[in-house]
Amino acid sequence: MRLFAALRPPDAALAELREAVAGLHGLPGAGRLRWADPAGWHVALAFYGDVPAGAVPALCERLGAAAAGVPPHGLRLAGGGRFGRRVLWAGVTGEGTALLGRLAASAVAAGPAEGPGDERDAEEQRPRRAFEPHLTLARGRGRVGADLAPFTSGLAGFDGGPWTAACFGLYRSRLPGGGEPGGRPRYETLAVWPLTGRSAAARESPPPPE
Repeated sequence: MRLFAALRPPDAALAELREAVAGLHGLPGAGRLRWADPAGWHVALAFYGDVPAGAVPALCERLGAAAAGVPPHGLRLAGGGRFGRRVLWAGVTGEGTALLGRLAASAVAAGPAEGPGDERDAEEQRPRRAFEPHLTLARGRGRVGADLAPFTSGLAGFDGGPWTAACFGLYRSRLPGGGEPGGRPRYETLAVWPLTGRSAAARESPPPPE
């Protein structure tokens, strides 16, 4: 099973982003991009590649421990960027980005992860990069990709409202079969954990007086 860990922003935040992205579809070259299905939009934390079914329970246990180590935190979707000519994304910012980075590191450490970022990074054989929180919106087609600069400029003024990252999950990615042109992967939720920060609070609390 192709698995990855991610968190999904709340519906209100995604609706704001969807409105901003709608304007991008009128830009020249938009029809040559492979746009992600908004129903599957997510902030990827770690990609695990093909994981045997028998290894999933232990992975879930470790991810549950990761959730206990990070409290809920405030984030916003704002602006946009690109990875070369291949990936167009919306930015994730806010006072909780340091905690989000800690959660991503814990998610990577929880399993045989290829590294943080989008769930197809390993498939495309890109080198690992430092965690940069983002939500993938579209991809350039073909070997040379596409000029994504106009689309990042179109997102420059986007500034979504604040929301709280309160949980994250383990997802299965089902790639489109049969060589379907422009096909989109489908995502299946396997498990979701609330962020509690309980284990971190226990480590940071002073010992009781003797």
